[in-house]
Amino acid sequence: MTQKIYKLMNDNPVARWSALILIALMMFFGYMFVDVMSPLKTLVEDARGWDSGVFGTYAASEYILNVCGFLIIAGIILDKMGIRFTGVLSASLMVCGAAIKYIGISEWFQGTGFADWMNSWWVAMPASAKMASLGFMIFGCGCEMAGTTVSKSIAKWFRGKEMALAMGLEMAIARLGVFAVMWIAPIISEKFASNGMNSIVAPVAFCGALLCCGLIFYIVFTVMDKKFDKQLVEAGMATEEKSEDEEFHISDLSKIFKSKMFWIVALLCVLYYSAIFPFQRYAANYLSVTLGVTDAVGAKLFSCFPILAMCLTPFLGIFLDHKGKGASMLMVGAIIMIVCHLSFAFLLPAVPSKGLAVTLIVILGVSFSLVPAALWPSVPKIIDEKILGSAYCLIFWVQNLGLCFVPLIIGKVLNATGGYVAPMVIFSSFGVLAFLFSIMLKIEDKKKGYGLELPNIKKDNE
Repeated sequence: MTQKIYKLMNDNPVARWSALILIALMMFFGYMFVDVMSPLKTLVEDARGWDSGVFGTYAASEYILNVCGFLIIAGIILDKMGIRFTGVLSASLMVCGAAIKYIGISEWFQGTGFADWMNSWWVAMPASAKMASLGFMIFGCGCEMAGTTVSKSIAKWFRGKEMALAMGLEMAIARLGVFAVMWIAPIISEKFASNGMNSIVAPVAFCGALLCCGLIFYIVFTVMDKKFDKQLVEAGMATEEKSEDEEFHISDLSKIFKSKMFWIVALLCVLYYSAIFPFQRYAANYLSVTLGVTDAVGAKLFSCFPILAMCLTPFLGIFLDHKGKGASMLMVGAIIMIVCHLSFAFLLPAVPSKGLAVTLIVILGVSFSLVPAALWPSVPKIIDEKILGSAYCLIFWVQNLGLCFVPLIIGKVLNATGGYVAPMVIFSSFGVLAFLFSIMLKIEDKKKGYGLELPNIKKDNE
């Protein structure tokens, strides 16, 4: 008796890559909103009375609720409720947070009684910054939850296939949002200028509208995923009701916390990203100060950050899928980051050239391609699938600790020193520590055989 052969949706390249595009576009719009204020740092300081310390607090607010435990809850929701419910919830939170942030920085809000009440306490933070930070906190909950949901979605749709390529392309598309917003935000700001001052609210409103589009795209993906789940049940590869062994339990979290590899990956992640995302918040202003150009020009120069990374990502993904060497890529990426940040600290101020600045920014982008492309596909190799969502969320939680406090530290150091040498040295020190943890990861993988150096695509006879 011959066994019936089922062709699943993810066996169809058009279907699985269409699913990837839908969820990647949601993250693309999310990344645009994350950095929409970065090219406007000087403008918002002049128009709303912020300083570097206030801007640093605002930048850190994206991660505060996540650090306080929301990401742990998000992981439980993801593993309990699945990628469809969690994805829609996370996209909705991003939209709600964006709306609150828009209200906070709007001109009409500044003269309201609520704004006056907010100005009456913690006077170091203007009402606009408090309201914007509140919205950014809610947005941050949705954005980080979306990031983990997308990772688990890709792991589901691309298991045994081009997983590293898919994750790499998703990250490349998302980070294209950084390139886009560094150009678009100043243009929109200038286009909607009034009373001789560029607009702060117009770029935020534009990116907020795109977040609504991202929510719609993810809803379309949920329709596809529901059909995919139905096929898995029909093929006998899944059941309508999870068995006791398949069902997620809170006690399963202990398996993650007891994993040495989890902690190595999580600490490597927080150290690496703490030298990237907080730097993005200040990059336009750093280039403005160092090169003697406007923030808008600095933003355009920094927009080159993801360009080479986007070009390299498909090739890196293909290499990882077919050849492996993920742990080794992490080491190389950390070394590149160290060199770039030290060059930002000492070389660029000594030789203030736009060409050199763009070269360093593009090379840093290579690091940003190498490390995430190798890091995220490695997690399914060390963590059981039923707790994979919680593992991603816990890694993001540890990462958010750094992303929350580092902008605060950088803002304080900037106010204290008045220059960017010390902040860049701090960023490079994170790179040194990330390199040490990447060595530990490779050693542990060699001992336990997790397969981090092995290819992702399995042959038919494997």
